[in-house]
Amino acid sequence: MEGEIEIGASLPEPRIVPVGDGIALSVIDAGEGPLVVLCHGFPELAFSWRHQIPALSAAGYRVLAPDMRGYGNSSAPAAVEAYDVIALCDDMCGLLDAAGEQSAIFVGHDWGANVTWWMAAIHPERVRAVAGLSVPFVPRAPAAPIPIMRSHLGEDFYIVWFQQPGVADEALGGDVRRTLTTSRQWAAQWAEEEDTQSKRAEWISEQELQVYIDAFERTGFTGGLNWYRNIDRNWELTAPYGERRIEQPSMFLTGELDLVRGFMPAEAMSGWVTGLRAEIVVPGAGHWVQQQAPEAVNAALLDFLNAL
Repeated sequence: MEGEIEIGASLPEPRIVPVGDGIALSVIDAGEGPLVVLCHGFPELAFSWRHQIPALSAAGYRVLAPDMRGYGNSSAPAAVEAYDVIALCDDMCGLLDAAGEQSAIFVGHDWGANVTWWMAAIHPERVRAVAGLSVPFVPRAPAAPIPIMRSHLGEDFYIVWFQQPGVADEALGGDVRRTLTTSRQWAAQWAEEEDTQSKRAEWISEQELQVYIDAFERTGFTGGLNWYRNIDRNWELTAPYGERRIEQPSMFLTGELDLVRGFMPAEAMSGWVTGLRAEIVVPGAGHWVQQQAPEAVNAALLDFLNAL
């Protein structure tokens, strides 16, 4: 497969980094130079950046790629409230402190993009530049988001379905391979049916897929699901920052076929991401864009970084 690398061949062994408040993150640390922090989404790991880490470090950047809170070998507190966006941003500030850096360029995908955007708003002095993949910056809604989603998208919309602790956790954890390979939306109907169409995507090897299967069979999905269960809490906690703009140099990249575009359009950033330098749509790519189209993503990131 084009762009495929042998597992471990170009990635340093992760190390455990205490980031404060009793939290420690498993972090891949590669290269030397200006610092770039890569924040993954759901349900992924630092391993989802396996194509970007070697490319960025070879280009003269130091890359930190953590398993985010609740994932992999990082801390996974039991309390749902431990996964709000303020705590997640605090983890990133602690990671910078541990690295001896005042600021960094933040790159995030999916939920990781949400963290990087809010890092730029809440801790602007710690973010030199920001690149969001798949999820644009969405300004604070006029009301709590989950009731709005429930009203417009229904109870079976995956984010709404994720809200009740234990339900999605059991469904997603029952057959991890099926969960990670399905092309369908995770929801109650999906959970009740036998998914006979699940198969490994062409852009991920069996060996790479097994990394994810092994990790989530060990940890389950509750840590990542708890990020979703803080959406309304995040709405409350971000009230003091609700009028802030993202003024740092910024980039947004998404896949042409990414379903997130349907309910989180890039147009939401208009007037709010004032430092936007590039908005890129990768032809033929879906949601898992940095794994599916690594050459295009690497080229876009390096163009953005090298112009800073």
